Amino acid sequence: MKNMDLCRHTDTVNELLARYGVKFGIYKNNEFHEQLFPFDAVPRVIDKEEFAYLEKGLKQRVMALNCFIRDIYGEKQIVRDHVVPEEFIFASSGYLAQCEGVLPPKGIYAHIAGIDLVQGKNDEWYILEDNLRVPSGASYPMIARDLCRKSSPSTFKEYHIEDNRNYAQLLRNTMDYVNTGGHTVILTPGRYNAAYFEHSYLAEKTGAHLVTGNQLIVENDYLYFIDYSGKKERVGAVYRRISDEYLDPMNFKEESLIGIPHIYDIFRKGNVALLNAPGNGVADDKGIYYFVPKMIRYYLDEEPILQNAPTYLPFYEQDMAYVLEHFDHLVLKDVAEAGGYGVVFGDKMTKEEKENFIGLLKKEPRRFIAQEIIDFKDIDILDQGQWVPRKADLRAFVLMGEEPVVWKSGLTRFSRNPDSFIVNSSQGGGFKDTWVLSQ
Repeated sequence: MKNMDLCRHTDTVNELLARYGVKFGIYKNNEFHEQLFPFDAVPRVIDKEEFAYLEKGLKQRVMALNCFIRDIYGEKQIVRDHVVPEEFIFASSGYLAQCEGVLPPKGIYAHIAGIDLVQGKNDEWYILEDNLRVPSGASYPMIARDLCRKSSPSTFKEYHIEDNRNYAQLLRNTMDYVNTGGHTVILTPGRYNAAYFEHSYLAEKTGAHLVTGNQLIVENDYLYFIDYSGKKERVGAVYRRISDEYLDPMNFKEESLIGIPHIYDIFRKGNVALLNAPGNGVADDKGIYYFVPKMIRYYLDEEPILQNAPTYLPFYEQDMAYVLEHFDHLVLKDVAEAGGYGVVFGDKMTKEEKENFIGLLKKEPRRFIAQEIIDFKDIDILDQGQWVPRKADLRAFVLMGEEPVVWKSGLTRFSRNPDSFIVNSSQGGGFKDTWVLSQ
């Protein structure tokens, strides 16, 4: 692999990515900064049999999570049976009372799931996080693969790799499956959103209309798209890339300027599909993550195929005692944070920081989880012409239509800092393609 022709084209691919505007944005100190997402041409390679194992486990997990969301906004049987404490439901920032009793078209809540995994040095895969609200990142390996094919055609003749260009069709199939009649649109907050490149790219590839909130209107219990000439066309499915709270100012945050008034009212009536459904955040709360293996057993009557990272809930007295005793060997995460924020390592704190954090932990135990630090398997990257090992994770994409489908690709993110386990783009990480071998 080190002699692969593609590696010699890393700079060329990055130049093309910059030319195509493949960037992401970060809001920091109330300012918007846009920057390139550095690409490394050395692919992560997963063989056919190993991916088949991941595929089976990912499908199982997403099916159980969909069952959980349906239950939580319905009968709440899992709470009644004391599998998940009600404190972890109603105290979650992702739980939305407005979603009570609302069943989306075809009963699907998480149409597009981004599941983050890491592979330990023992070769075992561990789930780090479930992303069921507005998971992003599929566009990056899509366009990178396309540019790599153009830069080094010989590489893709030499290696037998699953073609990842089918993601757009998988996404289109998912959107069409729940469409209630009419056009399909991708709803973006606009040019200054962190993932705007992805919104526009996926719209182009799927053939969906890319729209902002002011191009959609609710009339007579249906949603309409207003085209450039002022003509109104009915919309049956909205792949929305804006957060729940900004989706509808009449039902959620009234100050939202990017949502569509009353869109949630007609969703409630079954007259439009929203992908992903509002309220999914109750299932990807980092505190709820602890209970996913229990959900799999409860709803599917199966043993989990993929394991969580060993996790402790300070909410439980026994787990709190363990966390305090092993504090220096754990990573602690604020359940309400994302993007690598709110993550602290016990052994990196000063004595004063540790005392302050433990005080906060005892005061707000529901706010945090603690996990064993998994020693990720290192993956080679090219750094100034040298091959060096770096920590990396994998975001796998599961699309739920009539049946769950796992995209035979994924977003591999890596840390550019040799001393860091945090790989998020917002924390300075880069990305690489994920090759799934076809034979």
